Amino acid sequence: MKGIGCDLCSIERMERCLKNPRFAQRVFTPAEQAEIARRGAATAAGLWAAKEACAKALGSGFVGFGPAQIEVLKDELGAPALRLSGGAQQRMSALRATSARLSISHESGLALAFCVLE
Repeated sequence: MKGIGCDLCSIERMERCLKNPRFAQRVFTPAEQAEIARRGAATAAGLWAAKEACAKALGSGFVGFGPAQIEVLKDELGAPALRLSGGAQQRMSALRATSARLSISHESGLALAFCVLE
């Protein structure tokens, strides 16, 4: 294991953040923004928690890259997966990590994410 991170995000807080369109443009990729438009603030909170968890697993927070350089996708079975670019990918390479595992869950107005780098 090369890194581990977790994060918790309030769906209510994310609803407030999404009222500012610049927030979504700065934080989420176009594909993520489309998913949020379809599914709402709970999805946005899960994506944000996943990005934060990954940044923590990278051991740097968002130093040297922005949240949009961590993209949350779905694999062929619908499970969450990550695609890193730019500084986030460089940080992962520096850790000599070759894969990232991600889990996202929602409960009682919160979104939770765990990320493990191997």
